[in-house]
Amino acid sequence: MLSNLRKFVVSHKKIPILHVNNMCCSKMRSSLQRLKPHVPLGRNYSSLPGLIGNDIKSLHSVINPPITKIRNIGIMAHIDAGKTTTTERILYYSGYTRSLGDVDDGDTVTDFMAQERERGITIQSAAVTFDWKGYRVNLIDTPGHVDFTLEVERCLRVLDGAVAVFDASAGVEAQTLTVWRQADKHKIPRICFLNKMDKTGASFKYAVESIREKLKAKPLLLQLPLGEGKAFKGVVDVVNKEKLLWNPNSDDGKDFVRNPLLEMSDPELLKETTEARNALIEQVADLDDEFADLVLGEFSENFDLLPAEKLQTAIRRVTLAQTAVPVLCGSALKNKGVQPLLDAVTVYLPSPEERNYEFLPWYKGDLCALAFKVLHDKQRGPLVFMRIYSGMIKPQLAIYNINGNCTERISRLLLPFADQHIEIPSLTAGNIALTVGLKHTATGDTIASSKSSALAAARRAETEGGKKHRRNNEAERLLLAGVEIPEPVFFCTIEPPSVAKQPDLDYALKCLQREDPSLKVKLDADSGQTVLCGMGELHIEIIHDRIKREYGLETYLGPLQVAYRETILNAVRATDTLDRTLGDKRHLVTVELEVKPVETASVMPVIEYAGSVSEDLPTASQEAIENGIHSACLQGPLLGSPVQDVAVAVHSLIIHPGTSTTMISACVSRCIQKALKKADKQVLEPLMKLEVTVTRDYLSLVLADLAQRRGTIQEIQTRQENKIITGFVPLAEIMGYSTVLRTLTSGSATFALELSNYEAMNPQDQTVLLGRSGLTQ
Repeated sequence: MLSNLRKFVVSHKKIPILHVNNMCCSKMRSSLQRLKPHVPLGRNYSSLPGLIGNDIKSLHSVINPPITKIRNIGIMAHIDAGKTTTTERILYYSGYTRSLGDVDDGDTVTDFMAQERERGITIQSAAVTFDWKGYRVNLIDTPGHVDFTLEVERCLRVLDGAVAVFDASAGVEAQTLTVWRQADKHKIPRICFLNKMDKTGASFKYAVESIREKLKAKPLLLQLPLGEGKAFKGVVDVVNKEKLLWNPNSDDGKDFVRNPLLEMSDPELLKETTEARNALIEQVADLDDEFADLVLGEFSENFDLLPAEKLQTAIRRVTLAQTAVPVLCGSALKNKGVQPLLDAVTVYLPSPEERNYEFLPWYKGDLCALAFKVLHDKQRGPLVFMRIYSGMIKPQLAIYNINGNCTERISRLLLPFADQHIEIPSLTAGNIALTVGLKHTATGDTIASSKSSALAAARRAETEGGKKHRRNNEAERLLLAGVEIPEPVFFCTIEPPSVAKQPDLDYALKCLQREDPSLKVKLDADSGQTVLCGMGELHIEIIHDRIKREYGLETYLGPLQVAYRETILNAVRATDTLDRTLGDKRHLVTVELEVKPVETASVMPVIEYAGSVSEDLPTASQEAIENGIHSACLQGPLLGSPVQDVAVAVHSLIIHPGTSTTMISACVSRCIQKALKKADKQVLEPLMKLEVTVTRDYLSLVLADLAQRRGTIQEIQTRQENKIITGFVPLAEIMGYSTVLRTLTSGSATFALELSNYEAMNPQDQTVLLGRSGLTQ
């Protein structure tokens, strides 16, 4: 079967790959990297049998391994915790690469986009397939930068387990909390890897305590470090009471020894490890009744006699139940601790069949898959990443898209290896595949083998729903689960170099939107300009860069602007009549409505109808009214920003027979605009949650600067030698903050931002904003 495999060489410039992210605003190496001349980067991979060249490693086992031997995992963490470096070491030790990639050198496998290599960050989530000790591992390296949170969300929802990477000197950081919450939302079991144990200031105890305190998780210490900081030389395996030491003269970390701890040679270390193992046994016994019975029955007198296999099985059960998280440690950059991490992935994280998906029985073994990522390749068109939950996918297979209600045909089936792909004859449940030929499938679409199969599944779901009413709603949501796309907070205009290039720009933006649903593109009705809406400065900068590199368009960006919102402070009534005669037909509508503020935050207007209106209202007329209301609320009277937190009550509606729905919408929309103009208006601005890590020396300078930016400080914590400032700052005041912070602190501080909520501006600031925009209240 393997002899039929074909190799695809994909140019780094040609394929955009999985969109995921990771960046630290204060990485000095980013600017240093830009000074280096960009040269083609060559990597050595082991070769497939019968293939010319040495670009790709053989998939040792058969293409479709047993489902119990599959692990779908993601690597997630805060910016710069070492996710990509850990991935590179995993690929090297599993035999997929012959040389170690380095983020600083710009030659990593999973960071292959030009922007990623220049900046030393992960923007897209790269999927990699490899084998480890008889297990097939599908691994996704995800970003840590808040601008690309959607990339993490998109990939976590199709994974079975995750490795959370922490910087041992910092513990839990801002973005760690975000990705941890995302993993909780999708009920993903995870293990923790405390990376950078060799870094000055690394503290195993502090990092474990921060997991316990900030993440409210129960850490199970499966390893202890041998030394910290520069003294770090290996780890102790608590479960097996063994010492793992890496050869200091080894360049790649493959050479390490595993020795049992003995009373004669390591009495102190043995005593510490035995205490840690006993504490671990007690901790697991508290969480797992089956293990508690075993311990209290056979091994209550002496925990040392408890076999490691029994303890590992119990740890696996509590990990899958998500009542605790195993903790391991090491240093990916110094090549220490990665092999035991890979072992832990296969031992403690679940196989696809161990995840409980309620919708699977409805398909009775027929095809059920979820498209979780779409990217665009100039040669092959849309490439769709799919997680197969049941059934099998083959090339030339016709599939049915439930969301799009259409049938498409898969032309080719590939196994993803970052930006290189191997063509395969089939793929079964539990795997992640890359399909070619699907023109209409989008992110979040559910795929079945045929329309009849989907209808049969729906009938079974309905039957089961009769028995379990409440659970069925959740299961149905899972069946057609889409990715929740956050609202953009930045926007700017984008112009092509000439009018003749406008169609090329529209095509480029259409392709980029399919890859990245968090990018919104709209047309300004007044100026006719194209407007980009994104998640942050970096996000828009990357999009601009990709249009230039991948589509050859030198576009011009207007100044970045903040996505404000508007609301009203009091209830206002308005009446409007629209009377038009088109040809021989008269269109007459009279509407009376009330616009009022609502206390609960609501992006969409809440629509209410008076009893006299709703009685005989045709469905088409109701849709026309709601379209008119929604379109009117897209542009507020102050800044032309969307209006939120309002309710609209329709009190009376008189429609002349034969009036078109378009005229109804136009009349309602005009009436809403009239009411909004009469009301007391309020601008809402996006408020960002900010976390700054700074040394004591620069603390006062940073606090003074934040005070000038209308920031409110929530708390200041101490993390070893650093101070952690947590607070809220308006987004408008934080643009370009990374440069200012670097200047203030001589490049020593870092910060993380996350959208908190929209908050009302005070009158003085609102007046200044409107004056700057040339508007009056």
